Amino acid sequence: MKKIISILAVLVLTVVLAACGSKDKSAGGEDSKTITVGASPAPHAELLEQAKPILKKEGYDLKIKTINDYTTPNKLVNSGELDANFFQHTPYLNTEKKDKGYKLVSVGNVHLEPMAVYSKKYKSLKELPKGATVYVSNNPAEEGRFLKFFVDEGLIKLKKGVKIQDAHFSDIVENKKDIKFNNKQSAEYLPKIYQNEDVDAAIINSNFAIEQKLSPKKDSIALEKPENNPYANLVAVKEGHEKDKKIKALIKALQSQDIKDYINKKYDGAVIPAE
Repeated sequence: MKKIISILAVLVLTVVLAACGSKDKSAGGEDSKTITVGASPAPHAELLEQAKPILKKEGYDLKIKTINDYTTPNKLVNSGELDANFFQHTPYLNTEKKDKGYKLVSVGNVHLEPMAVYSKKYKSLKELPKGATVYVSNNPAEEGRFLKFFVDEGLIKLKKGVKIQDAHFSDIVENKKDIKFNNKQSAEYLPKIYQNEDVDAAIINSNFAIEQKLSPKKDSIALEKPENNPYANLVAVKEGHEKDKKIKALIKALQSQDIKDYINKKYDGAVIPAE
């Protein structure tokens, strides 16, 4: 009998220890003072580093896990191994949720890495001549993002009911200047095409523009606006945790004036605070 009791005690202890061990592998609970966030190296991890002392004053210890790919962060938040991630925009998050069944939600936007339109011939989008060709990347998921520049200027209209983040070139119903889009190249080649070829205009991601010494703020004829922009980079958490005290503290820190000032000073228009 004693032997049976001993065996049962060992089994119970093993189960308890296993449960504790499992818990240790995941992110801290709702009341934990540790916040573990997965983020892209730049500017996301850099902004989180700036948020560390802000959160420290609120009693939180921020741990940053730098992740270099775009598939792992959502997987780890969904499994509970991270409290949050910071690397993506709304259209990408929605695609991940739809394709992979993740139960994730945005708790707020932090910054925008703006695309910009560059032209050596014209000073504004409205100056573009009839039949002008605009060079863009071959990423179909960004077609709505390209079109937004021209929709905002009243140069292009889309099918009724089409959201800008879901739009494609095939959704154009009115094109006042008969603007053509050349989408035969990858995004990284656009700066060199713009600099070396006779193009009317090119829409270039800020990270690739900066590599070629182009300033989105100073050299472009149109810069993506942060207001109501679906491409602003956000903080995502697992559904049900958006109201956790530590998550509220995290997004408050990242949206603080201190972080906005840091963004404006460090990145000179290549990254801008979300509104």
